[in-house]
Amino acid sequence: MGGAGNADDRLAWVDIAKGICILLVVMMHAVTGTGEAMGGTGFLHPVVAFAKPFRIPDFFLLSGLFLGRVIDRDWRLFADRRVVHFAYFYLLWLVIQSFARYRKIVGDAGPAAFVAHLAHALIEPYSSLWFIYLLAVFSVVTKALRRMPGMLLLAGAALLQIADIRSGSTLIEEFCARYVYFVAGYLFAERIFALADVARRRAGVGLCGLAAWAAVEGWLALTPIGSPAYPTLASLPLVSLALGAAGALAIVVAAALIGRAGGPLAEALRACGRRSIVIYLAFSLPMAATRELLVRTGLTADIGLASLVVMSAALLLPLAFERLVRDTPLNLLFVRPRLFRITAETPRPRAALRTT
Repeated sequence: MGGAGNADDRLAWVDIAKGICILLVVMMHAVTGTGEAMGGTGFLHPVVAFAKPFRIPDFFLLSGLFLGRVIDRDWRLFADRRVVHFAYFYLLWLVIQSFARYRKIVGDAGPAAFVAHLAHALIEPYSSLWFIYLLAVFSVVTKALRRMPGMLLLAGAALLQIADIRSGSTLIEEFCARYVYFVAGYLFAERIFALADVARRRAGVGLCGLAAWAAVEGWLALTPIGSPAYPTLASLPLVSLALGAAGALAIVVAAALIGRAGGPLAEALRACGRRSIVIYLAFSLPMAATRELLVRTGLTADIGLASLVVMSAALLLPLAFERLVRDTPLNLLFVRPRLFRITAETPRPRAALRTT
């Protein structure tokens, strides 16, 4: 695939970028969990450390790209698309994941403790589902503030990120740390798409830029400074903001170049990106089961290999399960039923499989 290509090709990079992001997110959980369970580190741990500054910022930047298409709609339609949509999946998978960890959550306290856990999760995002929760919150806040000058909104969000607020609340901390990237995706959507188009047309320049970025990113992300609050140079205030933004744009360029080249890698990443919410919702259960199996059986003592196996299971099993339940009643696990819609507008095909 070369040149500018058709419109579908030019938009393919969005799904490829999401595929890269979900791969990095699952890798992080799989690698850190397996390392802790096996008491060491493996060859994937440096990759996780390298990606830490931009892994989540890029996901939120991509999630903000298409907000402009619906932000001026009436609140009813907007809420259906950007609030009820995410709330449905959050609540459904909150119950599923919580039941799967019932004994760990409740202990000997009984059903009342489980109900209290679910109630608490309504105001404090549970486990990895915090990303889904924050997407709804970010959407509502941005719509409410859409009349504010864009640069003022962005500056305020940047100040929240730089402030490095540590309150003990996942909702507050992640909102302050991540909102700036969502806002940037919303405000600069046209420029981000233009950047991807330029990368596709000038692959050599794009590759040189990625090489320079990777060198700086690696140095800052992998250089410890001995501070409990700021373990690496990349975690320092201002530096983390700059690296989050630079890394997010680097993934845009990388995705555009991968899409331009085409081939099995591009198709695999695009497939993962199209179903990123499927993977995000369901990866934790097969990940935990596979890790437990490896640890209990001792099939391998190589932490890197074990992490790779766990990551592969966490990526592939949700996709296989979604394919298995497609067009069955269990499809409601990944596609929001009409019963849980508040508008009569016909939904886009497979809309539930996207995070935008």
